[in-house]
Amino acid sequence: MPDTDGPSTSDASRSETGIEPSSSRNLPVPVSNGTRDHGEGLFSRWLRALFGWRPSSTRADLKEVLEESAPGELGFSPEEGTMLKNILGLRERRIEDVMVPRADIVAVQQDIQLGELVKMFENAGHSRLVAFNDTLDDPVGMVHIRDLIAFMTARAAVNPATNAKRRKPKPAGLDLGAIDLSMPLSEAKIIRPILFVPPSMPAIDLLAKMQATRIHLALVVDEYGGTDGIVSIEDIVELIVGDIEDEHDDEEAPDIQRQSDGSLVADARASIEDVIAAIGNGFDVGDALNEVDTLAGYLVSRVGRVPVRGELVPGPEGYEFEVLDADPRRVKKVKIHHGTSTRSDVAQQPQAQNATSALPVPSEPDITKTTPQP
Repeated sequence: MPDTDGPSTSDASRSETGIEPSSSRNLPVPVSNGTRDHGEGLFSRWLRALFGWRPSSTRADLKEVLEESAPGELGFSPEEGTMLKNILGLRERRIEDVMVPRADIVAVQQDIQLGELVKMFENAGHSRLVAFNDTLDDPVGMVHIRDLIAFMTARAAVNPATNAKRRKPKPAGLDLGAIDLSMPLSEAKIIRPILFVPPSMPAIDLLAKMQATRIHLALVVDEYGGTDGIVSIEDIVELIVGDIEDEHDDEEAPDIQRQSDGSLVADARASIEDVIAAIGNGFDVGDALNEVDTLAGYLVSRVGRVPVRGELVPGPEGYEFEVLDADPRRVKKVKIHHGTSTRSDVAQQPQAQNATSALPVPSEPDITKTTPQP
């Protein structure tokens, strides 16, 4: 029999909140073991009622429900289910997992002429570019294409009264000839601040910081202040919704082509998973699958440095990697052989001639000629 000496559950609920239980059914403070747990919401109560969920393990149980439920069982589409899983895993992702590496950053010197800056925006296909002083380790901010257009429009604007008196009024009231395209970017005063973050920062924390500061681009710096990479708000959002491709993104993934002799020629940016799929099940990279993302990263992990052009890197299961194209900072194209290569004697020459490649990578690369980030 129920204990009638103490207050009923209904009375206890009323005494704690001052609200009748019937009036609080839709409030985000569900009852748990007779007490209010102010961290739960309506969705949490629904999960508890439907799946026997316990509030002490919200994240773990929700993740388990999403992973073990059959498609459509929870009423979520596959896309919604994927995004929910990604949201739950977001706090475990670090900036170093999503940043664009330094070698792929497109940046400009702060004294670049405006005409050259316009060309850089056209070639890069980005709306924001990092601006630096002498090297990328000395950044001064970023420049947004909207600010550049606004500046040029203001310089080209013609007084409406003056324009009306012209024999041939300027279209849209703009005299583009009045724009000094030789003006340095620094004199235009359109460089904006940029965020600086460590590679270990949780991605969700940077997302919140970008929302609060309204600065959507961050440079990733190491403990010595050197630039490691760059990350945009789009990179973080893609952790939740997947790849976002616009009209400026490459339509095709990094290429992997099989040759007539059975070898493969691959873009070094190709994912290691795609390389394994192209080669077949006989190719096993072991623990490297969890440590690197790309073919280039795998080769660097094998030799402990950036391999040089023409070098042969031994791989597992009798495979060899011939570096077809590379620069001091990165590998660009690789040929994958199976068995002993007939080019082994030739490939050793570049390695000997370029022994300096094992030295630390130069700190002043030609930034303006790198490949655009995604």
